[in-house]
Amino acid sequence: MSSNLARTQAIHTISQRSPMDLGKTDPLSKIWACDVFNLARMEECLSKNAFKAMKKTFQTGAPLDPATADVVAAAMKEWAMSKGAKFFSHIFYPMTNATAEKHDGFIITSPEGNAITDFSGSLLIKGEPDGSSFPNGSIRATNSARGYTAWDPTSPAYIMHTANGATLMIPCVFLSWTGEALDKKIPLLRSNAAMNSAAQRVLKLMGETDVATLNSSCGAEQEYFLIDEAFATARPDILLSGRSLFGAPPAKGQQFDDHYFGAIPERVQVYMQDIEDKLYRLGIPAKTHHNEVAPGQFEIAPYFEAANIAADHQQLLMTIMKTTAKAHGFLCMLHEKPFAGVNGSGKHVNWSVGNSTQGNLLDPGNTPEDNLHFLAFCGAVIRGVHQFGPLLRAVIASASNDHRLGANEAPPAILSVYLGDQLEKVFQDIKDGKILKTDKGGKMDLGLSQILHFDRDPGDRNRTSPFAFTGNRFEFRAVGSSQSVSGPLIAMNTMLADSLNWIADKLEAELNAGKDVASATLAVLKTLMEQHGNAVFGGNGYSPEWHKAAVEERGLKNLPTSADALPELLSPEVAGLFERTGVLTPAELHSRFEVYAEQYINSIDVEAKLMVNMATTMIYPAAVTYLSELSATAANLQELGITLDNAVAQNVAAEANALMVAVGKLSEARAKHDFDGAQDHMRFLADTVRGLMTEVRAHADTLETLIADEMWPLPKYSEMLFIK
Repeated sequence: MSSNLARTQAIHTISQRSPMDLGKTDPLSKIWACDVFNLARMEECLSKNAFKAMKKTFQTGAPLDPATADVVAAAMKEWAMSKGAKFFSHIFYPMTNATAEKHDGFIITSPEGNAITDFSGSLLIKGEPDGSSFPNGSIRATNSARGYTAWDPTSPAYIMHTANGATLMIPCVFLSWTGEALDKKIPLLRSNAAMNSAAQRVLKLMGETDVATLNSSCGAEQEYFLIDEAFATARPDILLSGRSLFGAPPAKGQQFDDHYFGAIPERVQVYMQDIEDKLYRLGIPAKTHHNEVAPGQFEIAPYFEAANIAADHQQLLMTIMKTTAKAHGFLCMLHEKPFAGVNGSGKHVNWSVGNSTQGNLLDPGNTPEDNLHFLAFCGAVIRGVHQFGPLLRAVIASASNDHRLGANEAPPAILSVYLGDQLEKVFQDIKDGKILKTDKGGKMDLGLSQILHFDRDPGDRNRTSPFAFTGNRFEFRAVGSSQSVSGPLIAMNTMLADSLNWIADKLEAELNAGKDVASATLAVLKTLMEQHGNAVFGGNGYSPEWHKAAVEERGLKNLPTSADALPELLSPEVAGLFERTGVLTPAELHSRFEVYAEQYINSIDVEAKLMVNMATTMIYPAAVTYLSELSATAANLQELGITLDNAVAQNVAAEANALMVAVGKLSEARAKHDFDGAQDHMRFLADTVRGLMTEVRAHADTLETLIADEMWPLPKYSEMLFIK
């Protein structure tokens, strides 16, 4: 029997792999943020007045004088050129979860023909990419193409190095000539401003006189898979769709629970260390890395940062992960479900709110019932999740994330809040009109003298909750691994702003009625819990009982697919939320629905087209070739008087025929184009095409278990998932 050359060569290549030699690495103190034009660098490079203005803008969002921009541009150029940069780029984030760059040189020519380096404040402040060439949801037409990038001085510029040089990268917003946001950064900045304004109202009503600018913060735990690039090049599905459209479960997967927090393979450890050195140079505080649950799956988690910077850093992190993987002979897979039958990947977004004067407002302190600030802000989150749960589901909707949500590996598609036993009791007591002192978690005593006693947390963790309180922050666990964190942050900041304004209105009325701050706050929270307490749930979010009770008894929405979730962006409730907070205009919100719907439709169409092509040109021919080999072998043996059982051949033939019947149905479904708009098209893909794809895959995966190993054309799960 002939072997499959591509797969055989991949296996041979991988057997020769060894960890990359990174040489001696520099200490953290030497490399930390060395390629970032941050406040420390500005203080060295700018005049005292210019630095003072930049610091105020950076910390509070105060407007910057154009004259100061000229000073900053000159200093930024000199610093970048000292790092070897000849080019600068406005870097921005369109509505597609991608990163976009436009590079220009620090150069003009003189009349004498000499080259002169040039970088003015006007070049720093504004760039001009094509506003109609990015998905814009009908905001810009092809004949109305002008768009602008504009410098965001609250996110520091940095240097990106390549083997041949360096480029100054300038974080920017992206907007149309008519002023609409075409990106994820503008609404993120607006949402933070709306949250700050509402939080200031609440805190001042509660008696605070010194209230610094508030900011949301984010720490995103990034999960990912690594496979050897030699395998990836033999898998068209992985290269073009980001996941394996075919693949039978291996004999060993994750059932032994032996991968999570296990010893990290040496090649992967070196890769992680290389990533982290690059991140440290860019001021990205990578804090943790480890093996995840599935074989071949890993996680990297940075420390908390201000939301805007964290969002920029997350995009940069994903870029560095993918480019560095290539240098180490890996493919870094950020798809939410790259391999069927093993856990997929998420990006748990840890989110909190605070400032320099009141601190973290989602920290309950020693006893939450004595911390009115915390109770007010935590209550605002509860109301926000109850009121706008469908929005939270919509902002994490994608064709790839649909594979995770609702399964027993990721939070369900019903949005609820987990508080933990102690905190849930506090809010229940408030709802019941009583306040009881709560016990702390107590000391953890193992009865071993050599193990120090430590404080037990007052509440357990709930991995089945999509939105869980984890001690001093909320963790939005349903975000997909390939997604930008900006969308979730925008939704959380905006719903919090709306709820804080609701609390402020109610609190003002209670105070005007003569109540003291504590009594007024508790009265407002009692009303809040009576109206919105149905969002609080501490049980098993995977259980069928919860799914039934959540919908039928609590009135929560179950939105299992993107086709269900994305239309929620068009609801009057969501439109009203964004309009009254000033975060998105109706046109900007509608554009996001159009872009996300188009991304969903295109993703599934690409996968379906790939599936038809691979089944027809790779899998079916392998089955026919194997049948031919079996037939020839059986005929030769028959001449010797030996008869073989032909059950295997019959099974292969039956599955091959069934495969092509399923492929025909999928091809016919792909040809359908008479849809009544994007919602109708998404519904058809979710309800019909996805099912047909599952049918094609089932037959192909069965064939993988029947056809001789050496004749199977695609690298198998057992080869790809266990890194050597």
